[in-house]
Amino acid sequence: MTDWKARTRAVHGGVRRSQYGEVAEAIFLTQGFVYDSAEQAEARFIESGPDEFIYARYGNPTVRMFEDRLAAIEGTEDGFALASGMAAVNAVLMATAKPGSRIVAARALFGSCLYILDFLAGFGVEVAFVDGTSEAEWRAALTPETDLVFLETISNPTLEVIDLALVSQLAKAAGALLVVDNTFATPVGASAAAQGADVVIYSTTKHIDGAGRGLGGAVLGSAEFIRGTLEPYAKHTGAAMSPFNAWMHLKGLETLALRVRAMAESAARIAAALEGHDKLARLIYPGLESHAQHAVAARQMDHGGTMLALDLAGGKDAAFAFLDALKVPVISNNLGDAKSIITHPATTTHQRLPDEMKARLGITPGLVRLSVGLEDPDDLIADISAALAVI
Repeated sequence: MTDWKARTRAVHGGVRRSQYGEVAEAIFLTQGFVYDSAEQAEARFIESGPDEFIYARYGNPTVRMFEDRLAAIEGTEDGFALASGMAAVNAVLMATAKPGSRIVAARALFGSCLYILDFLAGFGVEVAFVDGTSEAEWRAALTPETDLVFLETISNPTLEVIDLALVSQLAKAAGALLVVDNTFATPVGASAAAQGADVVIYSTTKHIDGAGRGLGGAVLGSAEFIRGTLEPYAKHTGAAMSPFNAWMHLKGLETLALRVRAMAESAARIAAALEGHDKLARLIYPGLESHAQHAVAARQMDHGGTMLALDLAGGKDAAFAFLDALKVPVISNNLGDAKSIITHPATTTHQRLPDEMKARLGITPGLVRLSVGLEDPDDLIADISAALAVI
């Protein structure tokens, strides 16, 4: 499989067929496993082989297929699936941090990630935030005392793009572990591991599931980190992925590249059609040359992404009028779905952030985040243009 390209791995990676030789991967809906003897049970609890399982909280054949396939696509040695993207973030941070640890994080993070970092700070973990787009701030912050670096490749919701090659170089020089949430970029044409990340996190709820069906998260990295550092914490704290969700996300991987590239092509067309619109104070899309980190995005990704941010010139009232006038995108707070989804971060996903922090992050009252789906881009452009016209 090492000679296969990513799209082939996405279809055939990690398959474990039963004695029946099924084509579609089997769903093993079981909590426990039977041993042939007491001696076998004892041996398995001492050390389990790659196809030996003990309890669904520790591992499951369907979940393991998903872990193997996603790791093969990302290009890492191993992976561990969890119940949600935030369970994955929590597991990585909690398994690695201890009193006295120093974490340097990009300040533009999802609100729940900020909550976990604040929680850790209450237990004696030093947390320092930097402007993720500033080379000078990264250089100043990444001292030899730094243990872990945490960032989102593309930030939520203002779509800042962080230079992974630069931060990886600085993190390695400091002897720090680089942890990257690559959910917005996806592993399609934007492998964070290939660009220097030690640990890669995905909310598989998003593009990997791709149809709004089930929650999931995954952590990818070296076998030493996954089995030696992460697994002991994850299996004992219980945030296991459901085998049924693992099966859905496993099947989602088969079409991930096709879906993401189609979404990104539509997003690029929408961005080009809307750039300079008089109802917009800002249009943020990494694929546009007007984006502040366009050069970084072009170097790191083979597409501009599936997300856009539109900042309505009329503020919250204009944003709400715009959302209510749309006919094709649905108003929801998920993303990466086959359906286009739009949300108003200041009053939903980032509502609890202080106004000062919202302003610092660029989450203005007029900002809306659009996750472009698989609809015809011409229909989306016409619908968005009509909704802007009514403001």
